[in-house]
Amino acid sequence: MIPSDEKLIEAGLPLAIPRGRVLLIACGALAREILDLKKRNGWDHLDLTCLPAKYHLYPDKIAEEVRKAVTAHRADYDDIFVVYADCGTGGLLQAACAELGVEMVAGPHCYSFFEGNDAFAAKAEEEFTAFYLTDFLVRQFDAFVWKPMGLDRHPELRDMYFGNYEKLVYQAQTDDPALTEIARDCAERLGLAFERRFTGYGDLATALERL
Repeated sequence: MIPSDEKLIEAGLPLAIPRGRVLLIACGALAREILDLKKRNGWDHLDLTCLPAKYHLYPDKIAEEVRKAVTAHRADYDDIFVVYADCGTGGLLQAACAELGVEMVAGPHCYSFFEGNDAFAAKAEEEFTAFYLTDFLVRQFDAFVWKPMGLDRHPELRDMYFGNYEKLVYQAQTDDPALTEIARDCAERLGLAFERRFTGYGDLATALERL
């Protein structure tokens, strides 16, 4: 039985204020993971809108597009949370969020917060020759890596782009043998050693849980 407001006041306890609605403005590359977290945790107070994942290829657009989205939706929500890390904006996204008064996921990029920012930073020096893929990028390898780099037309460019890399690290958010095999094939296509590392959702889950 839920006590009435009067009984809470008499007991010197804070009132039970209903949780407000929160809008997540996210990178489209994180949609599947966010929706899964919402479903498994019953986070029905969180709504999701996504910006195109292709902004990974044009990070200079991210801060301004996030700014537009926050402005467009601010009046409809009690709070807004930006589900991007810095993602190559060179601090511009953090500055925009600070100006707008909204929070964002901590970290330099999704590879870091999936691994856990502290864990990723601890490995950074020994893994500066690693190329990372997430579940999303394994699924979209051709669209986000192979074709934009022109490797579908000029495979000889592979050594120019990846000659200084030693391994491909597949940061697996899910246990999916089929995705693992695709990731292994991606490593072979790039001429890199392969490592699979199960990360789950890392700091993304922690950040959303706080909401």
